Amino acid sequence: MKQVYFLSDAHLGSLAIEHGRTQERRLVNFLDSIKHKASAIYLLGDMFDFWYEFRTVVPRGYTRFLGKLSELTDLGVEVHFFTGNHDIWCNDYLTRECGVTLHREPLTVEMHGKLFYLAHGDGLGDPDKKFKMLRMMFHSHTLQRMFSAIHPRWSVSWGLNWAKHSRLKRQDGKEPDYMGEAHEHLVLFAKEYLRYHPDVNYFIFGHRHIELDLLLSPTTRVLILGDWITQFSYAVFDGESLFYENYIEGETKP
Repeated sequence: MKQVYFLSDAHLGSLAIEHGRTQERRLVNFLDSIKHKASAIYLLGDMFDFWYEFRTVVPRGYTRFLGKLSELTDLGVEVHFFTGNHDIWCNDYLTRECGVTLHREPLTVEMHGKLFYLAHGDGLGDPDKKFKMLRMMFHSHTLQRMFSAIHPRWSVSWGLNWAKHSRLKRQDGKEPDYMGEAHEHLVLFAKEYLRYHPDVNYFIFGHRHIELDLLLSPTTRVLILGDWITQFSYAVFDGESLFYENYIEGETKP
């Protein structure tokens, strides 16, 4: 039986990541290593550090990654791309050119009798009013049209530098460590959601850049996927079990 893979948060193109080209190659090598083993790949957000599509223009770069996505879908692998808070502004380029399925909202999907709740995770359970306001602005169609009127020479550069500043203002450029079951917003969200949807077996999120595998009940787990900047972590579902792995260059064979 072919497997289903879940990963997130590569932040390709980040000006705050010194090894960006090596990082992209490593991600592409991993995707190449699983192309004959995967039935589906779920990319759960923030694969780009900043992505904005104009009507006839997309950001330069990412050719290795985009080419590999196209190869995967040409081979019949389902590739599901979730927008995160850094790559909200996807339109139809990835679907038309690369064949991916785009998701702008959380997705509940059944696989081999198991129910999965999948989302990037931004905005779920986070009470931060400043973040909520910023997220609302980024999702505003009016503000998006105004931003589209700026020449890409300036707007894309601004977006990349904004994302860089957002990362570097954190301590060591990293997200906070695991805050504990009582304070981790995505865990609290999953617990509340489970009260009204007890059939969910797996909650899988990105966004937080931490590796977490927590049992919420005898039949339910919540996973946070880490990242593809320093951890190179992912989850695999083989039809019966869901488990964590970390990609080490050269160890995974096609």
